[in-house]
Amino acid sequence: DFAALPAPLRIVGNLPYNISTPLLFHVAAAAARCVDLHFMLQKEVVDRITASPGSKAYGRLTIMLGCFLKSEQLFDVGPEAFRPPPKVVSSVLRMRPHPAGTFDLKDPPQLSRLVSQAFSKRRKTVRNALKGLLAEDQLKYCGIDPGARPEQIAISEWVALSNLPRIVSD
Repeated sequence: DFAALPAPLRIVGNLPYNISTPLLFHVAAAAARCVDLHFMLQKEVVDRITASPGSKAYGRLTIMLGCFLKSEQLFDVGPEAFRPPPKVVSSVLRMRPHPAGTFDLKDPPQLSRLVSQAFSKRRKTVRNALKGLLAEDQLKYCGIDPGARPEQIAISEWVALSNLPRIVSD
C-alpha cells in the first residue's frame, strides 16, 4: 500500500518478469506520490512501455502507463549478467510522473475498457474495434479518424475518448 508510505517515494526494483504488468499497473496508481521509479524488466516489456504511436509495440501497456508516467529506457542488461543466464535480454527503465494536468483522465477504468477492447481487435479500424462502446461521431469529435488502427491513436486521444460523457454501454 503505497499510500501508507511517506511521500515522496522513489521506487526501485527488479520485477519478476511473469507478473511485471500487474505490478506496474499497481505502481502507476501511486505515480503522483513518486519522484521516480526504476525497474529492471524484460526488454520486450520495456519496448512496449516506451513505444510510440504507430509502432508494433504500441498498445494497452503503453497507453495505460503513459497516462501517468513518462518512461525512458536507460540501458540493456544481457543474459550473461545473471547466473543462471536467462533466455531474454533485460532493460532498465526509468519512469517519472507527468506534471499535474498533463492528461486530464477522469475515469481510468473507462479508459482501460476502451483500450482493452480496441487492442483485442488490433487489426480492425478503431471504428469497428470500438463498435458498441463509441459511435463514429464521437471518434470524429475527438479528432480521430474512424479508419485509423488502435495503435495509431495517441495517448491524449485515448484519454479524450474515455472522458466523453456518453459512452455507449455494453
